[in-house]
Amino acid sequence: MRAVLATYLRELRAYFFSPLAWVVLFFFLLINGFIFAMIVSFLNDPRAPGGPPLELFFGGTLFFWLTLLFLGPVLTMRLLSEELRSGSIEVLMTAPVSEGEVVAGKYLAALTFYLFLWLPTLAYAGIIAYHSEVDWGPVASGYLGILGIGALFLAIGLFASAMTKSQLVAAIVTFALLILLFSFGLLENLLSSETAKAVFGYLNLWSHMDELARGVVDTRRLIYYLSATLFFLFLTSRALEARKWR
Repeated sequence: MRAVLATYLRELRAYFFSPLAWVVLFFFLLINGFIFAMIVSFLNDPRAPGGPPLELFFGGTLFFWLTLLFLGPVLTMRLLSEELRSGSIEVLMTAPVSEGEVVAGKYLAALTFYLFLWLPTLAYAGIIAYHSEVDWGPVASGYLGILGIGALFLAIGLFASAMTKSQLVAAIVTFALLILLFSFGLLENLLSSETAKAVFGYLNLWSHMDELARGVVDTRRLIYYLSATLFFLFLTSRALEARKWR
C-alpha cells in the first residue's frame, strides 16, 4: 500500500501542478455551465415539455457525452506513455514495486482528479434547490453513473497509455476505443434479434445514464462498470509486465 500511496501522491501533484490540468478544468466547467444554462433556458420556454433540469444534464445531451469521451484521453494519455518515452519506466519497474501497484496509484490519481472536475457541478443542484424542490435521489444516482462510466473510461485510457510511447497516439487510441464502446449500445435499436438487443442493451451507456438520471439504480449496470474497469486495469498491468521482460 505504501508504494500505491507514493505513486498516487506523485501523480496527483503532477495533475494539480500542470497548466494543462487547469486548462482542462476551465473548459470543462465552461462547457458544463453552457449545457446547464441551455437546459434551464429550454425548460423555461412555455412551449417546452417539463422535466427536472438535472435529468437532462446527466446524459441528456450530446455535449455531455462528448465531454466524457474527451476527458478519458486527456486525463490518461500521459500517465504511462510519458514514462515509456522518457525511459523512467525502467527505473520504476526495477524498484521494489509491482506493476499492479504502479497501475493502481496512477489510476486512483486520475480518478481523483476526474471527481475533482465534477465537484463544482454540485452547485447546479444547489441552484435548482434554491428555486424549486429537488429530488436528491436521482441527483445521487446521476453522479453515481458519472463515477461508474468515468471510472471505466479512465481504465481504458490507462490501458491505451501503456501500449505506446506517444501521448498523442494514446489519446487517439483511447478515443477510438471509447467511441467503439459507446457505439455498441446504440446498435440495440438496429437489431431484430431479441438476444442481440438484450446484449447490446446491457452495453448501452446512454440508456444507463437515462435510467440513473431518473433515480433507477440497476445493480447490473454497476457490476458492468466495475468488472470492465478491473479488466482493463488487469490488461494494463499485464502490458507493463510484458515490457519488463522484453
